[in-house]
Amino acid sequence: MSSADSTEAPIYAGLVEEQGDVPAEVRRVAEEVLREAGRAIDFGTARTTAASR
Repeated sequence: MSSADSTEAPIYAGLVEEQGDVPAEVRRVAEEVLREAGRAIDFGTARTTAASR
């Protein structure tokens, strides 16, 4: 978080200090889950199979 953010939202800055940056952590975990799902499920072959029917 930049210093401009902490002066504009001191309550948020305090929460980040106490609890960590929860939105950033959620974003990181969501991106990781999407990558794992992309590796586990290959939708490309499903589209190809459905199109050939």
